[in-house]
Amino acid sequence: MSMNTVNVLIVDDDAAVRAILQEVLLHEGYGVSMAEDGHAAIQVAKESVVHIVITDLQLPDIDGLEIIDRLVKQDAKIIPIMMTGFGTIETAVRAMKSGAFDFITKPFDLETVAVVVRKAAEFYRLRQENHLLRKAVRDQYRLEQLVGVSEPMQQVLEFVQKVADSDSTVMIQGESGTGKELVARMLHFNSLRRDRPLVPVNCGAIPENLLESELFGHEKGAFTGATHSRMGRFELANGGTIFLDEIGEMSLPLQVKLLRVLQEREFERVGGNRTIHVDVRIIAATNQDLELQVEERRFRKDLFYRLNVIPIVIPPLRERRSDIPLLIEHFLTRFNQSKHTDVSGFSSDALQFLIEYDWPGNIRELENMIERLVVLKKQGTLAVEDLPPKIGRRSIAPEFKEQFIRFNDDGINLSREVEQYEKHLIMEALRKANGVTSRAAQLLHLNRTTLVEKLKRKGVDPRSHVETLPLWPRISSQKIDDLPT
Repeated sequence: MSMNTVNVLIVDDDAAVRAILQEVLLHEGYGVSMAEDGHAAIQVAKESVVHIVITDLQLPDIDGLEIIDRLVKQDAKIIPIMMTGFGTIETAVRAMKSGAFDFITKPFDLETVAVVVRKAAEFYRLRQENHLLRKAVRDQYRLEQLVGVSEPMQQVLEFVQKVADSDSTVMIQGESGTGKELVARMLHFNSLRRDRPLVPVNCGAIPENLLESELFGHEKGAFTGATHSRMGRFELANGGTIFLDEIGEMSLPLQVKLLRVLQEREFERVGGNRTIHVDVRIIAATNQDLELQVEERRFRKDLFYRLNVIPIVIPPLRERRSDIPLLIEHFLTRFNQSKHTDVSGFSSDALQFLIEYDWPGNIRELENMIERLVVLKKQGTLAVEDLPPKIGRRSIAPEFKEQFIRFNDDGINLSREVEQYEKHLIMEALRKANGVTSRAAQLLHLNRTTLVEKLKRKGVDPRSHVETLPLWPRISSQKIDDLPT
């Protein structure tokens, strides 16, 4: 916020004091309005924008403490500064308790006034920035941001909406890359704890001998290298939410300590004997079968039931294929903006391959692939040949697979499908031959003249398949049989 956008209201029954303060603040670049008593001040604040109010304690109608109280109730963003000729400690304490940002004693030094108001303006600016940042984060994790129209994802969304405001413990289950952390963040930022901390802990990424200290903190001298006391993640999350990712990786001894926190909401730091109480919501996540781990006695049954109060199961991407086009559009928009590129989308053939691929890495794999393609392609439409081999190479399979061509109720146009399939095979052969027509003809078991005629008929330029800088590593050349002629 620039200085001239900060408006200061001066409230004092002494016209000389108002005039001096007005001159100082105008010189500093503030907007200034004035009132001679409390009622006038309240009216000014109603009719205009006030960011900072400087009010005398003693006024003819209502005192400065009541003015502060009324103005802050009217607009909680106002920063109050109290001034008085009765500069006792008791008065200062009363002013601060009433919500005053600072206290100025009359007769005042003009430079001191300028410094105090400057600090108040900076505090207002920082508070507004913090508010905007929090709003941006909340907007980022609005429930509508959960991309998906498939029935499984709609069920997840409906469930998240129902339990977000609850303080109950949540267990999120799903394969790696399905978006468990995103769901955890949505639960937090749509809960009553949204303005308090969300503290994530990856239980699988922290060595077992350090995880206890990371979760519960430690006292100075608790172990070699503990040169000072340190708060743990549970203390840092007090009032908010702690997200325990990969909970299935936690050792049995540490599970016992976590169980106590779940039951009693209390613990001691490592090396300490002072009991620390916390008010925290616990969200856990796993990509493992915890019920199987319970049966195998690798995970405590009592802890499992404490964590599994509200279970949310996120389906893998292969079980929600109808969401893939939406996710692709979402990631393309994001990466085009962040990378300053202009990739318009995927061809219909390429999109079909993406929909049919099983995505073992789920959304994370899809996101990373699109980021790489956007960075390398820069602009235009992404085609089948731009896809990584494990996805796009299915076009050179020795036979048509059910996943490649699907019959609908009206059947298919066989000639068109065979023609398209032949074109894919020819382009793949040209790519492997680096655009050399004679070599591509050998790979296809055709003579060169026949291949050239097919290229002309299909409008394929062999030079466009010279791989000076391939988007993806290609597999070694091999004979391609059974090409329709």
